[in-house]
Amino acid sequence: LVQFVESGGGSVQVGESLRLSCVVSGYTSENPCMGWARQAPGKEREGVSVIYSKLNRTYYSSSVKGRFTISLDNAKNEMYLQMFHLKPEDTAVYYCVAGCRQSWGRGDFSLWGQGTQVTVSS
Repeated sequence: LVQFVESGGGSVQVGESLRLSCVVSGYTSENPCMGWARQAPGKEREGVSVIYSKLNRTYYSSSVKGRFTISLDNAKNEMYLQMFHLKPEDTAVYYCVAGCRQSWGRGDFSLWGQGTQVTVSS
């Protein structure tokens, strides 16, 4: 059973920073891939960033590249999403995800956490 424990969401002002955390347990894969997805009100889910831990490769959506950083602490089984220079359009429920598929940018993941709300106010 794969479990995600997400934390770190909240309300911030434009330009501020926030860090999301996710403790992952029970997830195994020959090519493990975990990441973050989000869903804004009235919009489809979208992939934000993924990390292939064995390959040590990270990928970002164009909307967050240069502002967000994904990282993984293997010793703690904990994944992070450091978000800088937040914008109102970053407002969404952010999900810890695993099992990335080819179309991960469109939110195509096999495993999802429960989500944590991020609200950015101007």
